[in-house]
Amino acid sequence: MTYDLLALREAPRRELAEFLRTRRTRLRPQDVGLEPGPRRRVAGLRREELALLAGVSSDYYQRMEQGRDVRPSDHVLDALARALNFSAEETRHLHSLAAAARTPARQPRSYIAEEVPDTTRRLLRTMTTPALVVGRFLDVLAWSPLVGALLGEFTQLPQTQRNLLSLFLHPEADQTCPERAATVAELIGMLRTQVAADPEHPRAVELVGELVVHRDEFAALWARHDVEEPTRGQMRVNHPLVGELNLDWDAYPMPGTPGPMLIVCTTAEGSPDAERLQLLAGLLDVR
Repeated sequence: MTYDLLALREAPRRELAEFLRTRRTRLRPQDVGLEPGPRRRVAGLRREELALLAGVSSDYYQRMEQGRDVRPSDHVLDALARALNFSAEETRHLHSLAAAARTPARQPRSYIAEEVPDTTRRLLRTMTTPALVVGRFLDVLAWSPLVGALLGEFTQLPQTQRNLLSLFLHPEADQTCPERAATVAELIGMLRTQVAADPEHPRAVELVGELVVHRDEFAALWARHDVEEPTRGQMRVNHPLVGELNLDWDAYPMPGTPGPMLIVCTTAEGSPDAERLQLLAGLLDVR
């Protein structure tokens, strides 16, 4: 076996091990009905405590956290998820990581570049609300005119640099996004979920590697192994022409499994935010 194949085989196991370790160390004994006891030298639960709660042997769980070649069943994964008080998102993520760890390492394969159909681009040009198409790894692929007004010079960057994380990790992003830190954490959780589904994807490897090296904030949050599923959320933006905009966004999967998603931002009817968004559209003639 070549070194490259060995690395590919071990990477999913390491991801699974790190995810379990970070979640175990966050959970306090009292959170799961255990007495903390004196002289605890570890943060969170001990490995043997978690193994007991999940009904698995301490040795078996230890091998999982060591990234050893173990292949836990769905029953064991669900037991661990219950013991760790996982959310539905975290449970799905755990199963995805375990599935990747069970899959034999493959030689690098070719990938088809993400593309936005002409029909979707025509749809975006007709939309009077902010909407954009985002790739699996948060690359901005296409947008409606009002998104162009909101993002400004960002839309002029080369495609490889038009990534939502790069946008919000920019030093000046605090001026336009008052809740930038929370937005970054949410985006990183989304990226973590997507990377788990295809950890060998060259765009995932390139993007994560670049951000870990050059962005300390990203590296610290990435190490937390938090996960988010892109469904809906809120965003607050300060625009130099109209002031503060509070936007609700929803994500809609596009054809293709997996594939890009359409993110549409809206405001409550008759709200000051709706009025400011309409004013922005009028000022920039994008209605």
